Amino acid sequence: MSYFAAAVVRDDSGWTAAEVSLRGATDIDEVADRLRDVDQEADVSLLFVEADDAYLVILRLDEGEDLRVFGSDSAYAEESHLGSLLVGDLKTSVTGLDGDDEPRPVSTGDEESEQPVVDPEADPVGDADLLADLGISAQKLLTLCTHEGMMPADVTAEICQVLGCADEVEELREV
Repeated sequence: MSYFAAAVVRDDSGWTAAEVSLRGATDIDEVADRLRDVDQEADVSLLFVEADDAYLVILRLDEGEDLRVFGSDSAYAEESHLGSLLVGDLKTSVTGLDGDDEPRPVSTGDEESEQPVVDPEADPVGDADLLADLGISAQKLLTLCTHEGMMPADVTAEICQVLGCADEVEELREV
């Protein structure tokens, strides 16, 4: 299974991005350590792991502590060792929704389709609210991740656009 892992860290000077190798990682704590190593002094550290154009996992550390994890689909844990490492311990479906909110479809700009197709097979897990204070509500994150046709790279790009670090992540992809 192929993957792309981009760390995006914010300190007083703004956002910076770096590619992170997850090769040889033995557990989620080791992955968190690799994220910490990008910038020990970062206020916010995010790691976007995109796998096989099908799965997205987002890890977050605030001031190097309190690891929070969101996975776009629990099936990733069954598909690969890395998936098991990142989302295998996330037993519950998504948190962060208020009451009985369900993910709503996003507008694709296609005038002919009133209701864009949402992937009914996706089973997001973890903390969908982990980006709420950065401008991406749980509802928005779930909508992006469950919208059929949205690739993990597209979701990462949308999130990074809101955060203000889209150019930094795009530069990593071009290398």
